[in-house]
Amino acid sequence: VQLVESGGGLVQAGGSLTLSCAASGTTFIFGAMAWYRQAPGKQRELVATVDSDGIPTYADSMKGRFAVSRDNATNTVYLLMNSLKPEDTAVYYCYGSYYDVNWWGKGTLVTVSS
Repeated sequence: VQLVESGGGLVQAGGSLTLSCAASGTTFIFGAMAWYRQAPGKQRELVATVDSDGIPTYADSMKGRFAVSRDNATNTVYLLMNSLKPEDTAVYYCYGSYYDVNWWGKGTLVTVSS
């Protein structure tokens, strides 16, 4: 199983980006899928999760700015990020779980310039 993120890049503060994470090598639908991020010098933190029914949850600091969604037909999870701030600069990682097994993508870098 592989998770591959895409969509990262450089954006100005106030701008938007949409990240995608596509899973390959699976014959099942993930339970939870999620986005985490890790800023330079900081610990990895949860951004948002979405369960197999498409119900999202968000870290408090992302509520209202970020939207997570998924397409079970393609095992793809998305993260729409609006009103980006320089402090959103981080490597964003995709996560997927199936029962007690989980997988991580290698990450995609998002850089927000002021």
